Formats: sequence, structure tokens, C-alpha cells
Amino acid sequence: MASHMTNYQFPLKPPRKLRSCHVQSRSSCSFNKQEPAQNSTGFQFIRRKKLLSDLTTWGIGGPCNYFVQVFDPTQLVSVVRYCNEQSMRFMILGKGSNCLFDDMGFDGCVILNRIELLEKIESGVYRVGSGYPFNRFGVMSANEGFSGLEFAAGVPGTVGGAAYMNAGANGQETAAAIDSIEIITNEGESKMLKRRELTFGYRSSPFQEMKDLASITAVTFRLKFSKTAREMQQEYLARRWRTQPLGQRSAGSVFRNPSSMGVSAAELIEKSGLKGLRVGGAMVSNKHANFFINCDSATSQDMLELIGLVKDAVNQKFGVELKEEILYIHPS
Repeated sequence: MASHMTNYQFPLKPPRKLRSCHVQSRSSCSFNKQEPAQNSTGFQFIRRKKLLSDLTTWGIGGPCNYFVQVFDPTQLVSVVRYCNEQSMRFMILGKGSNCLFDDMGFDGCVILNRIELLEKIESGVYRVGSGYPFNRFGVMSANEGFSGLEFAAGVPGTVGGAAYMNAGANGQETAAAIDSIEIITNEGESKMLKRRELTFGYRSSPFQEMKDLASITAVTFRLKFSKTAREMQQEYLARRWRTQPLGQRSAGSVFRNPSSMGVSAAELIEKSGLKGLRVGGAMVSNKHANFFINCDSATSQDMLELIGLVKDAVNQKFGVELKEEILYIHPS
């Protein structure tokens, strides 16, 4: 998952502002083209060679101007400060499981979050790095007999992304298991926020509107002991394999479920007769209508057009305007 973005829109008709996702825009300028990849931070930046299609579950996206990996919060602070000093647009990326990059790429610095620390503080209480795979942590905690994140099995993305988006399924949400969250600001300041200070909603968190947020760096979870946690997780995972195209290139749910309607986005799309609808290499899954598949070298334009067609069709048939759960990142 990507964790935060500011001032980005889905380029459909009419333009619609999306929630933020780990893009920070400092100014319209970019790294000087003559600047060496090695710089004052001591990190090795990869220049114009890293394809964003390699970093996302959709497998779509051109090259980024600069690419660097960070493995602990101190490194992340250093790179963020460097980008700020250079007035550089930057984006912090996890597993890239809910974002769509443009085929033109990203004219800035993509920072890959590899903060994968894992600490067991006490029984059922874990401090987990924001770059740790959410699926792996969910399986581990259930295997150890703790309930709260059984739904995480089979969910792509990172712990930080799950907290940022308040990921959830099967009646569970990430927010319910959180004890505290550690963040760094755009100025490089570290903060710890307790759960009682934070207000979460359906697929939303306060971090999406936090203008000075650079990144979530760690999440502490407080889980409850349960003899049935592992069994429940196995049931959730089996259901996921039956109903979702887990073996194909997707970004998970494209749209959020409409609030207070008692019907899911997938049902509205399916009842509109759109399963199997295809634009170029992008297709509405025949298995789950709210999953759009990169089935044959789809371009970003293919996927954008498909999303627009589905939104228009559902709106015409049911008078419902679906809202995107995935995030489109403009190239510049």
C-alpha cells in the first residue's frame, strides 16, 4: 500500500479529489538532471531506472525519477529531510497494493518503506514496523492464538498502509486492534499517538488529512487471546480464495462500499452487467466485480477508462456515484 498523498485527483469527468496517500509535493521543481545519484545523505538513489510497475500489485507504471529504500525510521527521516531541502516531490510506498501509477512514471523520489521491525512487548501486544507485510503479521498473530487481525490473511500491503487506510474485512478493522501509532512529520519530528487520540472511520483514518505527516513508522497492536483465532482465519482465507481473484494482478477493491445502502459496490457493478467488461488489458473480474484485473499488459489509461466506464454505468442504472478506494498518482 501507499501510505499518504496530498492534492491528487482521479482524472475522470468531473475531476474528483481523492484521499491522500504518501505523496508530498514541495514545489514544481525536480532533482537537477546533472545531480549525481550519491548525495549528502549517504544513500544510493537509483535514477530513472526503477519501474513503478515492479512496485505495485497492479503491475502498472513507468519509471520514477529517483528511487531509494529505507530500512529504519532514522534512514527515513534522513531521506525525507533531504527531499525537503531539495524542494523535491516525494512519495513513500509500501507494497503498492492500492495505487495506480501513470505509464509516464513519477517525476520525483519514490521511497520504498522497508521498516520491518517486529517486537513482542507482552502477551498479545506487538510493536510492528510500518513496512512489515500485513498479511504475514496477521497470520503470525492468529497462529499464536490472538484475535483481532484474522482478516489480514491474504491481504496485500504493509502494516503502515493498513493503519493508514483502516483496512478491514469480515466485520474486522485494523483500527480496533491498534494501541498506538508512531509517525514522523515532514520536518523529521517523531511522535507517538495513542489510539484514544485518533478517530477512524470506514476505510479512513486521521492520517489521511494530516498535512504535516511524512510517514507512519510503527504500529503497536493490542490483541485478545482466542482459541479459535487460527480456525477463524482459515475460514476467512478460504472464503477469500473462493470469492476473489487472488492469483491475478489487482489492487484489491477499486471502490468503497456505499454508506448506509446495505449493498456493496461489487453488487452494484455486477447488477449493472459489467463483470468481464474490458478496456485494453484492463478487465472487471468475473470472480469479484469490485476487483479490476491487469490481464494483458494493461496501461494506466486502460485502467482509468475502465474505472470511468464502470462509475458512469452504475450511476446511470442506480443513481449511485461510487467513490474510489484506490489512489491514482499523477506523474508530475
